[in-house]
Amino acid sequence: MPRLILLGVGAAGSPRFAPAGLLIEYGHTRVGIDGGAGSEPPETVDAWLVREGGAHADLRRIARETGMCEPAVAPFRHGPLHVDPLPAGAGVYGYRIVSGHRTAVWAPEFTAFPDWAGHADLAFAGTGPDLAATAAAARRLEVRRLVFVLLGGPVLAALDAGTDPPFGEWGEEGGQYRM
Repeated sequence: MPRLILLGVGAAGSPRFAPAGLLIEYGHTRVGIDGGAGSEPPETVDAWLVREGGAHADLRRIARETGMCEPAVAPFRHGPLHVDPLPAGAGVYGYRIVSGHRTAVWAPEFTAFPDWAGHADLAFAGTGPDLAATAAAARRLEVRRLVFVLLGGPVLAALDAGTDPPFGEWGEEGGQYRM
């Protein structure tokens, strides 16, 4: 079963957290999703998947400087591990990660919490336009465990106050998860 590690949980330009990123480890196979300076995947990844087709210049620079594979919106397959990009709105993609009968979702950015995240065992999601609406949508779609990433703005006040989201939990850099 894959191990999923949060490389970062921050929104762009966050002074507190590295950019939201995920590392999937499945045996000797490693796949990075998103990230950025301070949360880039290890140089030994088999693929570096991103949520925007143009991939930020910052990520392409990191890939060139380290000799890492070029970041891209693309599917990845290795045995029973399938990682597929799916639309999340306005030119942005999320990823559905499947291994056997287990499913995880990476959807840090979306216009509305995506229906394709339904029945996921684990979903990493941004707060979207409204944290409560995102939590309610995840619950309605029967997501078993919801972890919020892309933390910034008003969410920081909730974190500082020790407030939990209405459903789910706040992501932590370095946090490790199983599907």
